[in-house]
Amino acid sequence: MDTALDRDRNRNQPLLLALRALKLGDLLVAVPALRGLRRAFPEHRIWYAGPAWIAEALELVGGIDHLPTPGLDHPLTVPHGLVDVAVNLHGNGGESRLRIQELGAKRVVAHASEGIDGPPWITGIPERERWTRLLTWHGIDADPLDYRLNRPTVPSPRPGATVIHVGAAYGSRLWPVERFAGVAVELTAAGHQVVLTGGTSERVRAEETAALAKLKGADLDEALLAGQQGLAEFAATIADARLVISADTGAAHLASAYGRPSVVLFGPAPAEEWGPPPGPHVVLTAVELRRGDVFSAEPDPALMAVGVHDVLDAVERLGC
Repeated sequence: MDTALDRDRNRNQPLLLALRALKLGDLLVAVPALRGLRRAFPEHRIWYAGPAWIAEALELVGGIDHLPTPGLDHPLTVPHGLVDVAVNLHGNGGESRLRIQELGAKRVVAHASEGIDGPPWITGIPERERWTRLLTWHGIDADPLDYRLNRPTVPSPRPGATVIHVGAAYGSRLWPVERFAGVAVELTAAGHQVVLTGGTSERVRAEETAALAKLKGADLDEALLAGQQGLAEFAATIADARLVISADTGAAHLASAYGRPSVVLFGPAPAEEWGPPPGPHVVLTAVELRRGDVFSAEPDPALMAVGVHDVLDAVERLGC
């Protein structure tokens, strides 16, 4: 079979591969680094090694191709020596370092480790800055505030809506549906057109939220978007939103990328590292209660300390 990589092998254009086999939010905080790479290597074809479903989001970044990569359990599907520049945007653990090493690239851009020159890995800094700092150390200009995305080519199905994103990847970030419903009730009464978003697996949470908020008939049909949208349509919904309310998820990062006012509920992850950049965004959490177990099935105490009234007060402060 003639694959894209086979064609790369037979062309003169050099190849840069950036490894980040993670989730949507992880891609979005790496956008400034990807933009820096695109400017610094205009003659290179750039491959982003990430999960298959991330391809639609890469179109919003622009200038980046996609290498489907489900994770780090196996070597990347790239012939040894084909890659000119390999960039480790995944992390600094043994698995990601090994996957980069196996490529046999002429140049490696990574944090310091045995046999690799680079900046030391430090904690407590925003993720956008982590990856632009990495590039800067290697002599590549990158601006941590260059995080905006291109607009999707598809229109928003609900322009001007207030997006309540009810889902999250892990139980530690799942704010109770009763509280999302309480917010939906109050904002609907205040004149907001509320829509409930989430992935296919989060459709049930959205339905429970709608039921508790007593959304019925046409209101229910218009509100329930969870599980019905592709990534591009979801991004369009965020891009034209009046307001976005979400846990620390891709929805929150999309709100930042499109400059939409947002209220972001933080639990296990530190907001100082994963929180939104300066802008019309309010972070709600209780740092002193944070347990920090991202993979827990139970909501983090820092998240559970946030009440409906806290969200409504934040919406008022945003002037939405």
